[in-house]
Amino acid sequence: MHEHFYAHQDDHPDLTGDELAAKVLRYLQYAALIDTSGLSVTAIGRAVILSGYVASEAEIGCAEEAAASVIGVHLVENRLEVRDH
Repeated sequence: MHEHFYAHQDDHPDLTGDELAAKVLRYLQYAALIDTSGLSVTAIGRAVILSGYVASEAEIGCAEEAAASVIGVHLVENRLEVRDH
């Protein structure tokens, strides 16, 4: 049986800080289908900062769009960079 670790029915629009950052990271792992092992999410209030490394320029935009779509996120600052191979 496939186990879901993120579900929209679990959304709480009032999350901030660490709880919101954890929710965004779970959503990136679930919806963006990118390797998040080199990525970190920090939230200050309802503003989210994405930092770290991804495999391509396309993944930078994908991660930002996915993070912005999470209920409760009001601002995304994208500091992601492409990992040198």
